[in-house]
This record gives sequence, C-alpha cells and structure tokens, in this order.
Amino acid sequence: MTDEEHLMTLNRTGGRFDLNRIVAAFPHTADTMLLDTYLTDRPEASIRVFRIYRDVPPHYHTQCDEVLHVLSGEGTFWIDDPAEEAPFVPGHLLVFPRRAVHAVPRILRDPVIFLAIDTPRRAPDDVVFVDPAEGTPSGFIKSI
Repeated sequence: MTDEEHLMTLNRTGGRFDLNRIVAAFPHTADTMLLDTYLTDRPEASIRVFRIYRDVPPHYHTQCDEVLHVLSGEGTFWIDDPAEEAPFVPGHLLVFPRRAVHAVPRILRDPVIFLAIDTPRRAPDDVVFVDPAEGTPSGFIKSI
C-alpha cells in the first residue's frame, strides 16, 4: 500500500497525517476561493486542511464553530467588525464561533493554508455570504 493509499484509509477515522505532504498537494491555482481536504470527517467534528486562493468576503457558517491554525502564508482577517481587521501569520490560531461573520480581506503572502477543526462537522455547503452576489457554496470551496 502506498503512503497516499494508507492516508486515504485513515482519512475518515483518524491516524497520522503528514501535513507537509498534504500542503504540497494543493495546486497553484483554483476555480474556487478555497480548496480543502478532509483528514477526519465525523458528525461530531471534522478536521481539514485548506488553501485560500483569493480574498474571502464576509460570510458565516450556520452549523459549526471553526478553529483555524495558520500553517503558512500571511493575511488579514476580521470577525464581526471589519474595523477590527488584524494580521495573521503562521502559528496563529483563529476561532470563529457559529454564525459569527468573518472575512479574509487581504492575502499578503501566499500560500495561505490552514488546519481547520470544525465542531460539529462542517458540511461543504455550510457557508452563507453576507452579500449573496459575492459568492455561493459551489464557488466557495471544493475538495481535492
């Protein structure tokens, strides 16, 4: 069994994950704002790695809290109040409670990659844009 096949057998239940290898698998461009891959995926929680490809407009999630550990890249984010825009860098932890409006208005250094822990599980279509003209669930994220 190859490393990739072994990783896939552990993909939904747990195990050891090589985050460097996962990060290296993300393409340089995407048609969606984000690409992600689920490491675990259970009703009570999911763990994902995702890459942001362009600025993310104000949105929120109705089904989960989202905890993001910055693995690489730099940018800015805000939660609930655009006037509170702040930088993020590798090693920072961002916590977005369910229904809290948040955004990543500026990517300052690529690639921006997060390790996400969602409780309970974040369904791929659980995204509501404050301005519906700025995005849809299908244009927001796709799995690799």
